[in-house]
Amino acid sequence: IFRILFLDKKNGLIADEVQGSGTVDHTPVYPREVVRRALELSATAIVLIHNHPSGDPSPSTQDVKMTQEIIAIAKPLNVAVHDHIIVGRDGHASLKGLRLI
Repeated sequence: IFRILFLDKKNGLIADEVQGSGTVDHTPVYPREVVRRALELSATAIVLIHNHPSGDPSPSTQDVKMTQEIIAIAKPLNVAVHDHIIVGRDGHASLKGLRLI
């Protein structure tokens, strides 16, 4: 499951929405749809969250690439991507904490 937390300018929660559900190894995420929804909600920041059914929260190359694509689209529109958190059975990983974004 891929969720997005939409935040206001004081980082208050506007909405917590499921963006999509996928299979055991893939959930389609469309960066322009993520940013479109942020603009609809007048969000100034977002936090991306998804799970890895394998239990290993380590980010994949595709996780990092997709996050960078969302950042590239959102930045000129003044929507910040605060973090992308991946949850697994063995804990969680923060792309920001790992300095991948």
